[in-house]
Amino acid sequence: MRLALAGLLVALAAAAWILLTPKEMLFDARVREVASQLRCPVCQGESIQDSPAELARDMRGVVRDMLMAGSTPEEVKAYFVERYGEWILLQPRPTGFNLTVYILPAVALLGGAILVLLLARKWTRVTPAGHAVIAGDDPDLDPW
Repeated sequence: MRLALAGLLVALAAAAWILLTPKEMLFDARVREVASQLRCPVCQGESIQDSPAELARDMRGVVRDMLMAGSTPEEVKAYFVERYGEWILLQPRPTGFNLTVYILPAVALLGGAILVLLLARKWTRVTPAGHAVIAGDDPDLDPW
């Protein structure tokens, strides 16, 4: 019985391999790639590729149909942006106000590093006598 079941599984796997040609596998990969770049309007934190929502399934079908008709991935994304707005893209284009999404984290990190360096220098400041300043000795360092 086990041998027959194993043989059946091997036969099904071979049939699936024959039916799914490399061209179809590449096409499915393109569909997954484009669908993973579009936000699900229902789940909002997930792509339409990862979302189990019915709307996401319908949107994946539209992506598949458009790619099958010869549209490029950029044309497919432009189609969804036209209907839903720039919001539908999981990775917004770095233009205009969206540019702040890319620049602000780097600016905040740089500002934080500068602040830490300045505070560390102030806290470890040495007096002219060669002694480190303790918080209780300097009124600037002891706010209470």
